[in-house]
Amino acid sequence: MPEPLRLLQVGAGGMGRAWLGTIAANPDVELVGLVDLDLGTAREAADATGHAGVPVASTLAGLAGPTGAQAVVDVTVPRAHHPVNTEALLAGLPVLCEKPLSESLAECLSMVAVSELTGQLLMVSQSRRYWRHLDRLRSQLGALGPVGLASCTFAKAPHFGGFRDTMPYPLLVDMAIHQFDLARDLVGSEPVEAFCSSSNPPWSWYAGDAAATAVFRFANGARFTFDGSWCSPGRETSWNGSWRLTTAEGSAVWDGDTAPVAERADGSPVEGTGSEAPEQIAGSLAEFVRVLRDGGEPSGEVHRNVLSVAMVDAATASAEQSRWVQVADLVEQAHRRAVAEERRPDVRAVLESWPSAAARVGLG
Repeated sequence: MPEPLRLLQVGAGGMGRAWLGTIAANPDVELVGLVDLDLGTAREAADATGHAGVPVASTLAGLAGPTGAQAVVDVTVPRAHHPVNTEALLAGLPVLCEKPLSESLAECLSMVAVSELTGQLLMVSQSRRYWRHLDRLRSQLGALGPVGLASCTFAKAPHFGGFRDTMPYPLLVDMAIHQFDLARDLVGSEPVEAFCSSSNPPWSWYAGDAAATAVFRFANGARFTFDGSWCSPGRETSWNGSWRLTTAEGSAVWDGDTAPVAERADGSPVEGTGSEAPEQIAGSLAEFVRVLRDGGEPSGEVHRNVLSVAMVDAATASAEQSRWVQVADLVEQAHRRAVAEERRPDVRAVLESWPSAAARVGLG
């Protein structure tokens, strides 16, 4: 049996503690260090989650060498993902990063370039891809054929407080990436254009638009509609949303929490097959370890994950401009910004070597 993968985790806040517990429960990994700007928070989090005695530090560099770390789990806030991931990759350490990869599409492309420069894996944990019910849904769709129409209704009413209450587009920017990313997975194609209309109901406790309807056209011709709200009290959906997917042979529905149901046009059921795979962030971690040991490409590999971030940018741009927005145009604009803003000559050279940034991340 192989030795456990030696992990450094960066970030010891609320989500960081969730990851620490997940690492403790996985025999294939071992936490060898915890990094956080607040050493007291790091020590308390490590001790409370089964990692008593694990060294803590305020910088990644302070632990990477001495601990013999083999990989990094980045659970910092999104604005810190670019510097943390870049430092880890340049140190020769593959990274599993919490979503979103970045708040900036240009920074996403910079991290793609760093991954290419170093040859190290950068994987984004899109944890809502890892559900056993989703495995069944995927098998049902495999029996029904290519998805042509997909829709997701999302309705929740969380009172978070804090930064979300003042964001211009709290639903689209902070939540919808989960459903947008899952649509890419279930449709099996990439988004090429988007139209979005957003609003903020008069009873909303958010300053920005907490409701939106977005339509995406995919490269294979499929359409995906997202109808969501973060200020819809009563009869709330799952955090995964409520889904309907239609093919030429039939349809499947999933309430986001229980087993999906699918049937053919003649009314006969499509049972599908389930799995016992780990779920949510435990599923992300298991796939990360498997790929590092056995090779292959994980579902959250950085090149492809860029397009989930691009879907969010396309939706917000469309809401602001009241027009269809081309995803490739946004990626190329972000590429120009990335080249202009990149401070490392070696990373800039990689960015400049791409004939098309859109093609580099899977469009066209």
